Amino acid sequence: MNILSPDVVTLGNHETDYGIAHLLFIEKCAKFPIINANLFIKTNHVRLFKPYEIINIDGLNIMFIGILTEEVLAQTKNEELIGSFIDVREAAREVGVICDNYRTTKVDMTVLLTHIGFDKDKELAAYIDRHWGVDLIIGGHTHTYLDEPCVVNGIPIVQAGMGTDQIGRFDIEFDTDKHDITSFKWQTIPIDAGHCPNDQVLEDVLLHYKDQTDRKYGRIIANFDRQLTHPARNRETELGNLFADLLQVDSSFDVMLYASGSVRLERMGPIVSYRDLMECCPFDDPIYMLEVTGEQFRRMMTFMLRDEALEGDHTEFYQLSKGMRVLYEKATHTIKEFKLNGSDIRDDQIIKIALQGYHYKSFTDFFGVAVEEVLANKKPRIVATSCFSIFEELFTSSGKLSAEVEGRIEVI
Repeated sequence: MNILSPDVVTLGNHETDYGIAHLLFIEKCAKFPIINANLFIKTNHVRLFKPYEIINIDGLNIMFIGILTEEVLAQTKNEELIGSFIDVREAAREVGVICDNYRTTKVDMTVLLTHIGFDKDKELAAYIDRHWGVDLIIGGHTHTYLDEPCVVNGIPIVQAGMGTDQIGRFDIEFDTDKHDITSFKWQTIPIDAGHCPNDQVLEDVLLHYKDQTDRKYGRIIANFDRQLTHPARNRETELGNLFADLLQVDSSFDVMLYASGSVRLERMGPIVSYRDLMECCPFDDPIYMLEVTGEQFRRMMTFMLRDEALEGDHTEFYQLSKGMRVLYEKATHTIKEFKLNGSDIRDDQIIKIALQGYHYKSFTDFFGVAVEEVLANKKPRIVATSCFSIFEELFTSSGKLSAEVEGRIEVI
């Protein structure tokens, strides 16, 4: 990143995954400004980062403000000392605070760099007081591809998808007398040989590290019968079934609910390296076992299959281990078939389910059932301390691995 030399960077939700010490270490390594207006230390409410950066670009003084909300942060953070504002409305108020205090007559344009998701960007724009002078929102988190900016409350909003396959570009004409955008053109430009030649210096640096990392991460640990896929979070997938089933091998629980969002590759195999496994499953969690009644389990699955989850791709969704069958009728929002190992699940039946630690800790939000209600059944316990170590062992020791979409979750 230092070689790329970005003018300004804001934080995403995963920057807090490894705690405050790691986050501040990253900042010290960076030779570019990292901004965030609303991450703070809970004990004294001091901001972790400078909230804004003013950069002169082509004669214009542009103020950039970084925004992240607790709604996004809570999904990934592992650091209890770090807090943020709760929702978009509070984030909007903080934008007003920054603009009122630091936006002077010398600032020509104001840009919000957000990592809250496209829908939340639209919500944020609607809360913005136009007197604050916010001109653009450049967002992230939902990996949304936009061919045209979405304009809300007079503020253009853009995202450039995910990864490094493309870069978003704004060409802007600005009236410095009126402090107003007169016209703009937005496009996403592919990052390929036709648009940008290789940077030999950067390539040499990468190859220097690659030679070292390949010795550890390039080793082959498994092969599949064929390539397995995970095309979307909100459906049953081959890779999802594979990982859910591996965690249930020789287990003491009935059903593994493996988070779809934990599978980070769309395809893997047939030859699998250690690097592939780490890229696909970067989140290592303990496994918690809980006991739920059949009635509670049905409510959990009904909540998971709500319209918001089926129509979007960033709500929590789970892959179910072998033996489960859930047939959901979308029009009536009801489960028509609910079976375990071929038998109907009764409302009074006790089902032992397993969850990754992060999802256990967010149980109420992710399943729509109060965790206290489930804890009343039986105290949960940790049955494995590392998902990744199970995957690594079984990938290495098994023969050819395979999985299919079997109708464990079906929506009609």
